[in-house]
Amino acid sequence: MANRPLAEAKCLPAALGLGGLAAVLALTEMLIRLGWVNRFIVPLPSEVFVSFERIILEENVLSRFLATAGEALAAAFLVSLTGVALGAFLHRHRLLRRACESWVAGLAAAPLVLLYPLFLVIFGRNALTIVMIGFVSGLPPAILKTVEGFAGTPKVLLDVGRSFSLSPSQLFWKIAFPSALPVIFVGVRLGLMFSLINIVGVEFLINFGGLGQLVNELAERYDLAAMYAAICFVILVSVFFFIASEKLERWLLRSA
Repeated sequence: MANRPLAEAKCLPAALGLGGLAAVLALTEMLIRLGWVNRFIVPLPSEVFVSFERIILEENVLSRFLATAGEALAAAFLVSLTGVALGAFLHRHRLLRRACESWVAGLAAAPLVLLYPLFLVIFGRNALTIVMIGFVSGLPPAILKTVEGFAGTPKVLLDVGRSFSLSPSQLFWKIAFPSALPVIFVGVRLGLMFSLINIVGVEFLINFGGLGQLVNELAERYDLAAMYAAICFVILVSVFFFIASEKLERWLLRSA
């Protein structure tokens, strides 16, 4: 019985979120039916719900979902590996960090998706182009948050480690890295969001790949209900990676 309030407390946020979403959809349905919202711009949520079956059976949305998820996974792996390594390197070399940090921050704000013609020339019209654009666009936030995470490691922890005669490598893996890990994962999640936005955007622009291509095709057919349903699958990719990153972070923190 003691665990019951705890279980209810854990379920409450999810129930509140789903209830809020249902209320927004019901309100949208009512406003469209009353003519206060143009149904030629925003389809009825009920029509979007019905179109899920159609895009699964007719548009092969599941394989497109897997294609976009695979591209996002490849980009996320590259962002995590390279971003954390470069962030740790910049933190270790203070002069280089002061020289490059503002450029990396500027790169994070740049609309890198506009460089897709250059990536097409270099890599061709294939999935590698999409992955590389996602990788480059997700790299800056991962680097910046990694630098921030290592810079925020309490000096007293490092001093304690040195008092136990830990080597620089041991100081890094046993103290600095576990301390910086929560902030690093914030950067990885931000990088993943940046990557996914650009991956779907490039799929849309070059009409190649997974869900972005499907959204493009449905928009050209003016099948708004199915297009919004396809966008829901894009959101599902983001939710999947967010949950996976949370579980990975908890596992790493327990291991550390």
